[in-house]
Amino acid sequence: MSNDRTLRDQMWFRHPGPDWEAFDALPPAIRQRLREHAYDAWSVNALLLWRYLRRRHASSRRAERVLLRHLDHCETLEGAAFDAAYRARHGRPLPHYAAGASILRYGAMRKGLTGGDAGGDDGSGGRT
Repeated sequence: MSNDRTLRDQMWFRHPGPDWEAFDALPPAIRQRLREHAYDAWSVNALLLWRYLRRRHASSRRAERVLLRHLDHCETLEGAAFDAAYRARHGRPLPHYAAGASILRYGAMRKGLTGGDAGGDDGSGGRT
């Protein structure tokens, strides 16, 4: 039983495997992004994609950037699908979308609390 109320199971295929072991095997920046993902980003899928991208690209940094962009894109598609389903059911946009709200990220939250970049486990060393 899951409390996931999105259409993700209709959009994507979830690879089986040990979620926490897969999460721990990912680079720090990817783990941070998975923690911030609006929905469960399925760490086994992320690890399989990370391994593929690392083999495909000349550097791990490039593969990391590609995977981060991919996760952002997936999150956008998931949100749009959830909004469309909500509109079909309720006849109005998802309140989050209607308000123009953004996804709260740890880096943005730290900047707001400290007035600057507080760093974090994003693998950037404080760079953005």
